[in-house]
Amino acid sequence: MFQTTSNKRVSPSEIHTSESAKQLKATQESEQYREIRAGIFLSGLSVFAQLYLFQPLLPQLCHSYHISPASSAWTVSGSTLGMALGLFVFSFKADTYSRKRLMTFSLITSSLLTISSAFAPFFELLIIINTLKGFLLSGVSAVALAYLAEEVSPAILGQAIALYLSGNAIGGMSGRMLVTLFSGWFGWHHAVVIVGILSLILGILFVIKLPASQHFIPEPVDIKRKISQMSSFMHNLVMIRIFLAATLFMGAFVAVYNYLGFRLEAPPFSLPHYIVASVFLMYTIGVVGTIAAGRLSDKIAPTRLIKLSLLMLAIGIISLITGNLAILVIGLGIMTLGFFATHTLASKIISQTAKEGKSSATSIYWLFYYAGSSVIGTSTGMILSSLGWNFLIYSLFLISLIAMALIWRIKQPPTTTTTRL
Repeated sequence: MFQTTSNKRVSPSEIHTSESAKQLKATQESEQYREIRAGIFLSGLSVFAQLYLFQPLLPQLCHSYHISPASSAWTVSGSTLGMALGLFVFSFKADTYSRKRLMTFSLITSSLLTISSAFAPFFELLIIINTLKGFLLSGVSAVALAYLAEEVSPAILGQAIALYLSGNAIGGMSGRMLVTLFSGWFGWHHAVVIVGILSLILGILFVIKLPASQHFIPEPVDIKRKISQMSSFMHNLVMIRIFLAATLFMGAFVAVYNYLGFRLEAPPFSLPHYIVASVFLMYTIGVVGTIAAGRLSDKIAPTRLIKLSLLMLAIGIISLITGNLAILVIGLGIMTLGFFATHTLASKIISQTAKEGKSSATSIYWLFYYAGSSVIGTSTGMILSSLGWNFLIYSLFLISLIAMALIWRIKQPPTTTTTRL
C-alpha cells in the first residue's frame, strides 16, 4: 500500500488505474487507432486463415486417408473444439497476461503447428495437431475484443470490432481460396505449408504493428470471482440467449461451408477445383455485412438489427436446396452476409452488456460459438451421408429458425442488470 498527501491509503492497482485514466482512449483520428486497426486486422487474418484451413480440403482428405465426409469434418471440428476448450481455460487466465504478448504467442506457435500438420502420417495425428492449434489460437479470440473495448473510444467501438471481424472474414476467405487453389496444383500437403508460412509472416507483422495495452490492468487469478462473474452472465437473459443462438447460427454456417465442396463437385454441378475455390469469394460479402453492421450498431440498437440479420441467414440457407447454380450462389451470398452481420452484432451486445469481466464474457460467447461449429458442423455430416443434401439443408434451416426464436424474444437494450431465467 502507498501513502498519499491526503493520508489516504491506496493500492498499486488504484494508482495504475489513475495513471491509465489520464491516457485517452484511441479516437478515430489518432495514430494509435490506425496502429490498432492494422494490428488487430492482421490478427484476424491469421487466426481464421488457419482455423478453417482444412474446410475446403475435406474431399481430398477423404481420398488421402480413406475416410467418410463426416469423419473428414473432424479436421475442422478438432480446430474449433480446441478453440472452445482454450477459451474456457483463458476465461479464467486471460486477465493475468499481457494482451499483446498472449496474442503474439498464440499467432506464432499456431503457425508452426499449421506447417507441421502437412506432415501428419495418419489422420488421427492430424486431428490432434489441429485441436492443439485451435487451443493456441483461442489466446487471440479470448482477449481481442476485450483489448478493443479497453483501448478504443466507445464512439467507434462498433467500427473497431467490425474491423477485427472483417479481418476474420478475409482471413477465412483467403485461407480457403489459397489452399483450394494450391492443393489443386501442388497437392494439399504443399498448400498447407504455404498457408502456414504466410500465417507466420502475419504474426510477425502483428508484433510490429499492434500497440501495447495502455488501459489494461493485470489481475491475479481469482477463481471464486470468475465463477461469480460467469454465473451472473449465465443468469442474464440477454446474454444467455445470445450464447445459445451463437451455438446454432455458427453451427449452421460452418456446416454449409464444410459440405458445400461435396455438393459442387458432384452432379448436377461437377465443378473443377478452381471454380469451387472462387465460392469463398463470398466472404467479401461477409466483410461488407460486418462493416455495415458495425457502423449501424453505433446508431441503432444491435438487439434490433440482429433480428434482421438472422432472418437473412435463414433465407440464405433454405435457398441452397436449389439445383440452379445461380440461385445457389445468390443464396450463399445472402447467408454469408446475414451470418457475419449477426456475429458482429452479437459480439457487440456481449461486449456492451459485460461492464466487468469483459474477457470472461467474450470467452464464454466464443465457447458457445465454437462448440456449435464442432458439434453441428460434424454431426450434420451424417445427415449428408445418409439422407443427402436436401435433408442437410432442411436441418440447418430448422437450426437457424431456432436461433431466430431465441433472439426474437430479446426486447430490452443491453444492460448490466441480471435477469433471472
